[in-house]
Amino acid sequence: MPTGDSLGLAEAKSPQEVEVVTYISHLECPKCGRSYAPFQPNNVCQCGAPLLVRYNLGEMARSISRRELKRRKPGMWKYADFLPVANEDNIVSLGEGGTPMLRTKSLGKALGIDNLWIKDEGLNATGSFKARGASCGISRCKELGIDKIAMPTAGNAGGAWSCYAAKAGIESYIVMPIDAEKVPMLECYLSGAKTYLVKGLISDAGKIIAKGAAKYGWFDVSTLKEPYRIEGKKTMGLEIAEDFDWGAPDVILYPTGGGVGLIGIWKAYQELIEMGWVKGKMPKLVAVQAEGCMPIVQAYNEGKDHSEFWPNATTVAGGVRVPKALGDFLVLQAIRETGGTAIAISDPELIEGVKLTALTEGMFICPEGGATVAAARHLVQTGFIKPEDKVVILNTGTGLKYPEIIKPDLPVLEIGGEIVL
Repeated sequence: MPTGDSLGLAEAKSPQEVEVVTYISHLECPKCGRSYAPFQPNNVCQCGAPLLVRYNLGEMARSISRRELKRRKPGMWKYADFLPVANEDNIVSLGEGGTPMLRTKSLGKALGIDNLWIKDEGLNATGSFKARGASCGISRCKELGIDKIAMPTAGNAGGAWSCYAAKAGIESYIVMPIDAEKVPMLECYLSGAKTYLVKGLISDAGKIIAKGAAKYGWFDVSTLKEPYRIEGKKTMGLEIAEDFDWGAPDVILYPTGGGVGLIGIWKAYQELIEMGWVKGKMPKLVAVQAEGCMPIVQAYNEGKDHSEFWPNATTVAGGVRVPKALGDFLVLQAIRETGGTAIAISDPELIEGVKLTALTEGMFICPEGGATVAAARHLVQTGFIKPEDKVVILNTGTGLKYPEIIKPDLPVLEIGGEIVL
């Protein structure tokens, strides 16, 4: 059992001389099975697949309790035992996590679902779920002595990692599509990231980052090219399980670009089941994409284990405009093993989902969240979702970061005029 403070965090001498690390066991490749020591910087496996953090879950189950967790201060880092940071001094936090699980009865009635919840990640620091991955990833970079990071981004991830890197004193290099959302672009700029725009997609940005990382020695924190972003996003699954009294809803709908959040929720439930904290079956995981960029949906429908690059990707939901995800095989495995599915939504439908949620619940959700609302409606119509199912929709960001998505046609009054109904 580790020694340390009230969070159960062990002390570490230095990034190179860690003797005790909470409950970390090793890094593992889910494709070829290779193992790596977790106390030095690692990107991907020799085979090119992402690395996953593994823990001594039996020891963790014997050493901490669900009751103890409940007494801790709310937020992502109440789950520090499940996370890979060894020394609490290395935690870089802006108050992320602990987002609400909101019962949405009016929206549920409109969709035909009796038990519908929205987990609102828009209330995180930097306005999206990306804060979780950035907090954990930057904390681990700090612990490992990494002082320069680089990443391509569709918007929110770059904004989050730039802000957390600024707080940690880590230099950041960001490349994003020229048509990325302006608010995340400003986050990168204002937090001091070296920010560049590319006339292309996130995949084009990724190629530029890969060249720069090889040339200048930046640590590449692209989606799933380091093992720790997924651990931060895993805490969404831990919170959902705790919200459901250490159980699971029947269905979780997740907007899927790189797919890290969906994989993280799946990983969280795997760990909790192995620890004996959650009994019964996993929730059915649903990957929601846009019709203009649906590589996961196509691969799922064709029974494939990997997706193909989606050419000419286009959608107003930038977070799911990812033509090819490094962890696509894990997303496909997660939805198949849990009895889930994959579905694509048109841009008009996802915008209607944004509007409907605001109209029924007073929540301004992001376009990716709107896609999950539209997907829920489709899945009720097909019978995949039963009216009595407990359904959780992930809204991954605040709609306030997308001021251009809705263009209202409002009446203009003359000075001294009056409203005529």
